[in-house]
Amino acid sequence: MISSKPIKKFQGYVGFRQRVAMSLLSNTPMRIDEIRSDTDSPGLKDFEISILQIAEKLTNGTVIDISYTGTSIVMKPGTLIGGKIIQNCAISRGLGYYLEFIISLAPFSKNTTTAILQGVTNNSVDISVDCIRTVTLPLLSKFNINSGIELKINKRGAEPLGGGEVKLTFPSVKNISSMVFTDTGYVQKIRGISYSTKVSPQTANRMVESARSILNQFTPNIYIYTDVYSGKESGLSPGYGLALVAESTTGALFSTELCAVAGSTPEDLGKQCANQLLAEINKGGCFDSSHQWLVLLLMVLSSQDVSKTSFGKLNKFTVDYLRDINTFFNTTFKIQPNSENDTISMACVGIGYSNTNKSIA
Repeated sequence: MISSKPIKKFQGYVGFRQRVAMSLLSNTPMRIDEIRSDTDSPGLKDFEISILQIAEKLTNGTVIDISYTGTSIVMKPGTLIGGKIIQNCAISRGLGYYLEFIISLAPFSKNTTTAILQGVTNNSVDISVDCIRTVTLPLLSKFNINSGIELKINKRGAEPLGGGEVKLTFPSVKNISSMVFTDTGYVQKIRGISYSTKVSPQTANRMVESARSILNQFTPNIYIYTDVYSGKESGLSPGYGLALVAESTTGALFSTELCAVAGSTPEDLGKQCANQLLAEINKGGCFDSSHQWLVLLLMVLSSQDVSKTSFGKLNKFTVDYLRDINTFFNTTFKIQPNSENDTISMACVGIGYSNTNKSIA
């Protein structure tokens, strides 16, 4: 059923996929104008078109009207139905970019969502499929979303040509719980994945040894897996990278990752990734910076109770995103700085979002 709510108007391309997701979840039509209208290449990019295609496949009755120049879009949301979708995603962005969008919608669909995505599994811009599997999906348990979720990496696909494939299975839920998670705890272990495609298998081991040379100074509880792909499962381009995750005594997860770029060596990459992880841990908070927007969205959609957590620092995108949350859901956050540890406390009352689309078992 198409919404009768008044249309919300926005400008620019920043936060595009989050706005699409919130429009669908709130059943609120929206219009976005001036999408890169002042650049040499105006209009929607191929990865944003992929997001709209995924939105259409996951819903029933959604109407999307794109202007001739691609600089304006009007979307009238339909019903979230989930189901099985297959999408050959634009390789200009990593599959993590699309998976985050699907994860924000899948719990509230009518049916279990099974998404097979093809493209670039790891790049230097977006969250990787490895961090989606080891950090994003586990953090959902804080909202009591933890049953039957699975992400399988069928093929790896490095930049620039991709060729990777993943399969996400995500059952729907009726509603989600509020969350109070304010104790960061102390880092007790570090895990990681060192992967390579179409290069020497020793490359992955070299990254592991290099990263451990930094991290062993802080904890002996380190285990970094090597994931070497060859043949048909290795995608279309050679590449390698490292994803690291630190887990605290209270279950807080901090992640960082790096992919190979021209001129870099496995040793350089391993040390740089380890130092980035230490910097992320040093920021504090209960969630790393790459997961702020998803956590805030789930806090808003949770039961009608207070949800509270802390972040190390709010980036500019998150500040703008909070304004969009208020526009779609009429929800504001109480924001307080914690002078003791230089973190930011975030609290809100959930709207008690109920999945009216879910089939009755």
